[in-house]
Amino acid sequence: QVQLVESGGGLVQPGGSLRLSCAASGSIVRISVMGWYRQAPGKERELVATITSIGTTNYADSVKGRFTISRDNGARTVHLQINSLKTEDTAVYYCKANMDLWTGLKVYWGQGTQVTVSS
Repeated sequence: QVQLVESGGGLVQPGGSLRLSCAASGSIVRISVMGWYRQAPGKERELVATITSIGTTNYADSVKGRFTISRDNGARTVHLQINSLKTEDTAVYYCKANMDLWTGLKVYWGQGTQVTVSS
């Protein structure tokens, strides 16, 4: 069974930092793009950052310079270092991975981890 499991969310004050992690497990041949998305209350889910298997990254304009995405291909993990947090960063953060499985290509989402920025 293929899974994506996130960790690292929590409550943090404005200006603080968090590090989110997402680990993939199961019968996976290859993971191409991994990424982080977020959904704030009353809003649609939006892209935060993505990273390819060779390390090419893409960021939403709202997080450039504050967020850093990285991955460990051997460990099948992706991380999101979040610095200089703002109240508007409050959201549920979801990990997403495009996977090559023995049965074909499939997109998986994690269950989400809550990030709350508040004083």
